[in-house]
Amino acid sequence: MHFAFPPRKTSNPPPYAARSTRYPLSQYLRRSQIRKFAIIGLGIIAFVYFIASFSSESEERIPPGTPPAVIVTVFDPSADAVHTEQIKRNRISYAKKHGYETFFALSTTYDLGKHTNAWSKIPAMRHALTSFPHSTFFWYLDAHSLIMNTSLSLHARITSPSVLEPLMIRDVPVVPPDSVIKSFSHLRADDANLIIAQDAEGLRQDSFILRSGDWAKFFLDSWMDPLYRSYNFQKADAHALEHLVQWHGTVLAKLVLVPQRTFNSFTRDSSGKNEEGLYKEGDFVANFMGCDKGERNCEDEMKPFLDKADDVPA
Repeated sequence: MHFAFPPRKTSNPPPYAARSTRYPLSQYLRRSQIRKFAIIGLGIIAFVYFIASFSSESEERIPPGTPPAVIVTVFDPSADAVHTEQIKRNRISYAKKHGYETFFALSTTYDLGKHTNAWSKIPAMRHALTSFPHSTFFWYLDAHSLIMNTSLSLHARITSPSVLEPLMIRDVPVVPPDSVIKSFSHLRADDANLIIAQDAEGLRQDSFILRSGDWAKFFLDSWMDPLYRSYNFQKADAHALEHLVQWHGTVLAKLVLVPQRTFNSFTRDSSGKNEEGLYKEGDFVANFMGCDKGERNCEDEMKPFLDKADDVPA
């Protein structure tokens, strides 16, 4: 009996038409375009969200009503109380006129150890930065100075970049007359964090403006460094500042020099070397530098100016 065998499978079977899984080119292009537009759309949404978040955070960092500037003055507790109040009113009147704030401290408030009270301006500025964390500019003004032209705001007189730019003194010895370290020639007003004047002998630390931020804290902490105080500089904090500026590029890179009469005019020049820095009618600030020395009397010298200073209550 014979059985039929199934036909032997050939070793070369006929090709079978496989189902194509490819999309037509036009469909592929449409999907590619959709994917591209989706990515772009997501990018735009993420960008808008980032900007909105940044703006929201900025608004939170600067609460409404924040004073743009704070005037800091340190007083000697042994000074005449009536005279001290007059100087305070001079600052308060000016601050109210321009929406600023004032910060007053006593030279004995801070622990300076064996060092002179002249150093107290530095912790006072640091204290003010902490007390007004959202304000932009902090103006230290010595107690022996008066704001004479109160119509001038800090923004209009100094801190606005368009105003500061032409005032900047570039490529000159930082400590006159012959320091080999010079102010930066390429520094722009937008980069300024410390604005200060100089007279014929050095930097005038009795009136300077500091922009708030991490750099300001670093600068004040460096200036107050125990090492510098241990050097026993002849002019204490003044010489420490000049040392810091000349030997630390991080400080020099943010320092801007302006003409002395910008905000620190002397009422008297005891050295006879600084006629360009002498006070003239209409100047912003009158500085009675040295009025507490020798036979001079600050109250007597400042009284006529207090009577003339704009908007000072009687």
